Amino acid sequence: MIDPFGRSISYLRVSVTDRCDFRCSYCMSEHMTFLPKQDLLSLEELDRLCSAFVAKGVRKLRLTGGEPLAQKACLELLSALCDSGYSVSLETSGALDVARVDPRVSRVVDIKTPGSGEAARNRWENLALLGRNDQLKFVLCDRADYDWARERIVEHALDRRCDVLLSPSHGQLEPRMLAD
Repeated sequence: MIDPFGRSISYLRVSVTDRCDFRCSYCMSEHMTFLPKQDLLSLEELDRLCSAFVAKGVRKLRLTGGEPLAQKACLELLSALCDSGYSVSLETSGALDVARVDPRVSRVVDIKTPGSGEAARNRWENLALLGRNDQLKFVLCDRADYDWARERIVEHALDRRCDVLLSPSHGQLEPRMLAD
């Protein structure tokens, strides 16, 4: 699939819901409004949507949310997409158990930093379930978050377990501050 600028599109990020019970400082305001549930696509409709994009050349699918694992049938959708031969990843808040996620799915687990306001909700048990096909993501709000993330990486030897991503929060932390 080619976009209007002539770029090849091979990756599709699909939000299975707009709902998230987290209120991270960088993501959700206290006054969020959500779509009525009847306006959200069903998991069967999401499967058809993904299939249509794959037919156009998309090769990688990432399911995200809100929190996709809060959807009862999300695990079934992930497995069905894998059964269809697609390269599938799941981005999750890290607060819910990832043990039942199909092993063919690459898990992208967010670790909430203190600056997010949600660090107490991290499910540290998920770390032992991650492998080379998975990723951990820390969204950094300030230099203190960076230092905290570095401590967690060393403490849990995370860089030996899976890829670790450090992402400066837009408008809160300038990337160059991490390079200095």
